[in-house]
Amino acid sequence: MSDWIIQAENLEKTYGNKVKTHALKGVSLKIPKGSFSCIIGPSGHGKSTLLQLIGGLDKPTSGRVIIDNIDISSLSDNKLSELRGEKIGFVFQSFNLLENLTAAENIQAAMMFVKEIQKFTDKRTLELLDMVDLSEKADFKPAELSGGQLQRVAIARALANDPAILLMDEPTGNLDSQSEQDVLNHIYDIHKAGKTIVIVTHSRDIAKRAELLFEIRDGQLVQ
Repeated sequence: MSDWIIQAENLEKTYGNKVKTHALKGVSLKIPKGSFSCIIGPSGHGKSTLLQLIGGLDKPTSGRVIIDNIDISSLSDNKLSELRGEKIGFVFQSFNLLENLTAAENIQAAMMFVKEIQKFTDKRTLELLDMVDLSEKADFKPAELSGGQLQRVAIARALANDPAILLMDEPTGNLDSQSEQDVLNHIYDIHKAGKTIVIVTHSRDIAKRAELLFEIRDGQLVQ
């Protein structure tokens, strides 16, 4: 068994037919279990594309991604969806919460397809809200929450199925300084609890605390 929970091997990603855009050009990296990694670089140079490939949200033009010793590049769409649900949590800059659901219901929606989680949905939801200091906001809808609170709900939702990996794309990009620090503190606590975290970020505060730092420029990994 490998100590690498994420491996990317010679990833290429090309968009377009007549006019091709090379988003990634032969990117390879390894991320150990339980580590805190950051992917940095200028906008439009392939950071988010790399994160999407690692998370199985998109497929590479060539190369492969191995998650916890499973080559996800060869999985069917159904098997890939199952793997994401079991092993990977996602947090995005735009929160992506359902506006008509409460904070608790947004978290519970992520548990719908995992039978083991369904058995203790209410208890698990309250534990997750308490983890991000939002237990008193369980019945609040997104319109009633601040930006920092919305992102903390999004983090709790990403942890709903107890994934080993948490992938985050600019999780503090829409937040003010105080909200950013609040969210970062919770991210660091989650990492200390043993989760593997990979963050795409422009934040110096996040990058300087990373155990591993990957810089992407023009679709390539800068050594």
